[in-house]
Amino acid sequence: MPAKHSWAFKSHLRTGAFGWNGSHLACFRLKEAVAEIEKAAKSDPVAAAGGVVALMERIWPAFQHVDTSSGALGGTVVWAQSELLPILISAPADCKTREKWLGRLWQAVQDDGVSYLSMVEERWGEICGSPAVASAWADKLLAAVRKSFSDSRSFRLFAGTTICLSSLLAAGRHQDLLDTLALLSFPFWHDRQFGVKALLAEGRPEDALGYIEASRRPNQTGAELDAACERILLDLGRVDEAFEKYAFTANIASTGLSTYRAIRKKYPSRDPREILTRLAHSSGEPGRWFAAAKDAGLLGLAMEFAQTGRTDPRTLARACRDFLQSDPRFSLEIGRLAIQRILEGHGYEITFQDVNDAFIHLAAAAHRLSAWPQTRDSLLAMAAEAVQRHSQFAATIMHLCSSEPAAAPIGPSVNLSQKPPAVRKLLIPRKSARRRTP
Repeated sequence: MPAKHSWAFKSHLRTGAFGWNGSHLACFRLKEAVAEIEKAAKSDPVAAAGGVVALMERIWPAFQHVDTSSGALGGTVVWAQSELLPILISAPADCKTREKWLGRLWQAVQDDGVSYLSMVEERWGEICGSPAVASAWADKLLAAVRKSFSDSRSFRLFAGTTICLSSLLAAGRHQDLLDTLALLSFPFWHDRQFGVKALLAEGRPEDALGYIEASRRPNQTGAELDAACERILLDLGRVDEAFEKYAFTANIASTGLSTYRAIRKKYPSRDPREILTRLAHSSGEPGRWFAAAKDAGLLGLAMEFAQTGRTDPRTLARACRDFLQSDPRFSLEIGRLAIQRILEGHGYEITFQDVNDAFIHLAAAAHRLSAWPQTRDSLLAMAAEAVQRHSQFAATIMHLCSSEPAAAPIGPSVNLSQKPPAVRKLLIPRKSARRRTP
């Protein structure tokens, strides 16, 4: 039996410890608990594994009243499991101790109201510690799982389904696993992913690819399935096939920059321009890839994306600021486009401060190129046109242009957070406005 360990996180993660608005504090306490367990694992891995079990038991009781609509707490819980489960899996515990851990985790999964512990279920077979223990757990649950799969009329869900499938996989009972999945009347990928792993474990990658394709459902994007196919092809060394078939559907992230970096990391030999051009074409929105093109150093392509797409004016203004020293010509053009988009009514909740900042950076770029008079004239022309469209920011641009900024170019030593003389004279209210459609 492992020695008793006093865990500080237990006092923080009590039942009902967090209220409806407690998401931020809950995330903080969970990160504290992860750090505490990871520190203990360096000297006593068995005690640390016991701490992992104790933490998993407390997640639902402590967080059950928290508003999780932002996704922050759910993401932190997933991260915590990804960090801590390897400690539990690799702990050199005796069979009796591990069996007690499994019993406690089983109860925690049954009590879990929103599937916080889904990763525990998916890795249950590994947590068992041996094929024999995993097989015993599979035998406990197999009859109930097969019954729920066979009843096509009721679509009953059994809380131990994922645990059973994971245990069959870890026990090496691949045919039992595939036979059980064959009872499903509808190809749920959450369950069938274990069948793919079984086929791969038997050295049957082509069959695994076919199994994935048979798991597709109508009216779904299939990003998870594409990602699984991509992994198999990359592991087989079929890089070109993986790129052509799945790279642009399997790596979609929350931002264009994250998507580009994910693809670039997997396919370093591919031309960045080709990747970005295909992303822009496939998405139908070139503006989403402006930041990625800028990050890749393809400023010409970035400008093309900005001109033909709907990049947020604030993003363009920040690019104007960032490239003032290294490429003032790009800074000037992108800054002018930022002002133009603001006057056209683009951008969400644009404020007078946003207009002010965009003007500062554009004026700085114009001075570096000794092009302020021409730039001012073009801004006044844009503002005059915007007046006809009743743009609320047209008068602001005219006012900013009415006083001559300092004639000397702004050099590297100047802090761009300080307003030029013409801007300092103007007190602009910090007021937001929703986008106006011309």
